[in-house]
Amino acid sequence: MMQRGVGVIGAGPGVSALHLPTLERLSALFRVAHVSDSGSGRAAELADRVGARSSAGIEGLLADPAVEVVAVCSPPDQHAAQVLAAVRAGKKGVLCEKPLATTPEEAEAVIEACQAAGTVLVVGTNHAFDPAWTRAKHHLLANRGRPQSWTVTIALPPNGRYHDAVTESAPPSAAGARPLPDWSNPQVAAAVVRQLVLGLAVHDLPALRDFAPRVTEVVFAEPISPIGYRIGLLAGDVLVQLNAVMLPGGADALWRLSIGLPFDDIDVDFLPAFVHAGSADVTVRQGDGQVTRYPLQEDDGYLMEWRALAAALDDDHPGDYGELLDDALFAIRIADAAAEAVRKGMAS
Repeated sequence: MMQRGVGVIGAGPGVSALHLPTLERLSALFRVAHVSDSGSGRAAELADRVGARSSAGIEGLLADPAVEVVAVCSPPDQHAAQVLAAVRAGKKGVLCEKPLATTPEEAEAVIEACQAAGTVLVVGTNHAFDPAWTRAKHHLLANRGRPQSWTVTIALPPNGRYHDAVTESAPPSAAGARPLPDWSNPQVAAAVVRQLVLGLAVHDLPALRDFAPRVTEVVFAEPISPIGYRIGLLAGDVLVQLNAVMLPGGADALWRLSIGLPFDDIDVDFLPAFVHAGSADVTVRQGDGQVTRYPLQEDDGYLMEWRALAAALDDDHPGDYGELLDDALFAIRIADAAAEAVRKGMAS
């Protein structure tokens, strides 16, 4: 495998604490060549840290001949346009943070462009790349398990509880703090829940789609104060509940995927975002009371998604575009249906 230059679009905490350390661990495969921001000035600081160039906007990064691979780590509503720009610039590969797109039309345009150009595309749903999910999936397949229930529980403290400990970003000023959404406004509530589905729930939706590829109905959806959601849906005959909340002063972070099977249950406990401490924790509880806990793996989903990109580039095999499109459309359908359920629920 050869080392490739990476251009990172975005200079937020996710780049500082997630992608730059991951790429440093994979220095035989990648080196950060360029970091760009939207004008904040943060790119220069991050670029200096790794000996890379920096710029504002994406034009300089995409014109840089040292950049072979682009990491799109900007706000979600910019993802599709920036992936398309990278394809037009002739870049060989793109790792796009989730979601790939926020509308079906954007998702289809991105996949069509990547396929036409032969651009390798990886979407950073790191939970789907985590070795722990691979083990849980093998358990399901080996036991011919058909999930009966699927629950994702996310409890996140405010960013300052752990993001500040692993980033070099300055604390936000009081003037720059975002106000809490007006949950009494149905349109606002629906829009925020949609954003949260595409920003948080999307981590685990590719895994759900592996076993329940069709969403039959979103039964209920409601916002949770101060920031969060509670969503219940049917995916074929699988009962799915998605729960997320951010609580100031709340407990330590919890991100758990629980799968109910006819004869046993599986819990996958993922680490908090931005933490590099190996794989998630998989526990299987069988009907006879036996409990099996799989050993933790050294690698995490962040490493594995970048390794998947490197392997695809080396093998000149861009991957399954159809799967990526289906994952994107699956998440968007759930987000849209949840938003509509919020509007209807608040109007009734």
